[in-house]
This record gives sequence, C-alpha cells and structure tokens, in this order.
Amino acid sequence: MYSARELIANIESLAALPTVYYRVREQLESPEGSIGEVARLMEADPALTTSILKLVNSAFYGFSRKIESVERAVPILGLQQTHELVLAMSVSSIFKGIRPQNMDMKRYWQGCMLTALAARELAHATCNPASERLFVIGLLADIGHLVMYLTIPDLAISAQNAADAGHEPLHEAERRIIGCDFAETGAALMNAWKLPPNFGEIIGAQISPKLAGERTFEAELLHLALAISNADRYNESSDEALARIDPRIWSDLGLAPESFPRIREAAEMNLSSCAALFFPNDAHR
Repeated sequence: MYSARELIANIESLAALPTVYYRVREQLESPEGSIGEVARLMEADPALTTSILKLVNSAFYGFSRKIESVERAVPILGLQQTHELVLAMSVSSIFKGIRPQNMDMKRYWQGCMLTALAARELAHATCNPASERLFVIGLLADIGHLVMYLTIPDLAISAQNAADAGHEPLHEAERRIIGCDFAETGAALMNAWKLPPNFGEIIGAQISPKLAGERTFEAELLHLALAISNADRYNESSDEALARIDPRIWSDLGLAPESFPRIREAAEMNLSSCAALFFPNDAHR
C-alpha cells in the first residue's frame, strides 16, 4: 500500500514546473511586481510566447482586437490572470512527451480539458471572479492519475478495471488497492510544486468538497466539473450523472440542477478548439 507522498517521492519527470512559471509568480507576489518584467520573462521563452499569443487571440478570450505582443497582452490580462495563463501553459508543456504505458493519453488530456472547461463554465454561472484559476485547477484535477500510471501502473489499472466493472467508485477502488486516491495524489503534487495552497486544498477535496473548509465552494464547482467529465468518459446522459450528485451542492452554489446539461454542452462544444490550443501535438492522435 502506498501513501500519496510516497508516490510523489518516486516521480521525477513531474518534479517541477518550468522556471519561467516561478519567476512570473515571484513578480505577482512581490509588492514591487512589474508588468514589464513579467512580459520580459515570458518573451524570453519563445515557445511560451507563441502559445500565449495564440490563446489570447482565440475565441477562448474573445478580445475584439488582435494582440500582437506579450508586452501588450500582460496589461490587458492583469498580473493574476497572466499567472493563471502561464501556469496553464506550463502544465500543458509538462504533458507533452509523457506516455505512460497502458494509459490512453488522448482520452486523458480530453478528460482534463473537459474538466477545466466545465469548471470555468460553472465559475461563470456562479459569477465567481476566479474563473481562470478554476480552469487551471480543473486542468490539474486529474493529474494524480498521471502520477499513478507513471509509478504504479499495474495497481492503477486494477483499480480502474474494478471501477469500470461497476463494483465501486474509482476513488474507493484506489484507496482499497493502492492506499490513496487520485485526488490525494494530485493534492500532494500541488504541494510538491509549491503552488498556492488553494490548489491542493480544492483538488484534494474534489471527491468530498466539504473537506476543503473555506474552499468548499470552489471544491463543489470542481466536483460538478468532474461529474461532467466522467459523464463524457462513460457516455452517460446528464440525468444519469445528476442522480449521483448530492442535491445540497446545488443549493450551496445557488444553481439549479436543470443547468447541468447546458453547462455540460457549453464545455463540450469548446473541447476540440481548446485542446488544439493547449495540446497541439496531441489534438489529432
């Protein structure tokens, strides 16, 4: 049996985010943080610059005018949103080239992207100002599975097979077979990456949102986003997915259960275009 920390300790390929991310974050957290310095740091990374400009000029943001430089993009986005965007692009760069044996990476990144888009849609529906942060958290929500398939693939497959056979929910199968679940493992990785504490708190509580304490609202949004992603993975109807969601979550969020199909549809409609932006090398595999 393994703990989440033990799995993270055995991983090297996901040990750290790119240096540019941490430098951008330093600017955000510093009282002397400079938009100009953030732009300079980003421009020093040609791949990041290209990715950022493609994204800010896409329908994902929908700006009315074309943004031709990072120097122009950063003031429009603001430091906080730029931080979220750099983190999202840093995460997508980590995904490139990782091909754990026995893991369907196309299905995996599709699931990650759909969770991210659903989290963003849900944030908009609840007028949550942190929609871009929730998008990134959604993108990272399932990264615990990537760790599992890189470190203990046989056990991860056994847990997935048990869940697919309908014997028990996946997280329960993982706790029984592995000793920890994907949410715990993802939270441990967030801490190892030294991301803001709310990332680990929300990701760790995506299965049981009340465990997030002050972050329960965001964890409930992620919980619903995960339900949308799982419904897509298992070809379930929205009614089937809704049947497993605690009705109290809808009350907490101030949303009607009837909004679930609409939010799901909006996320699924953007899946292909956003996947091509974040994972261009995988878009057609």
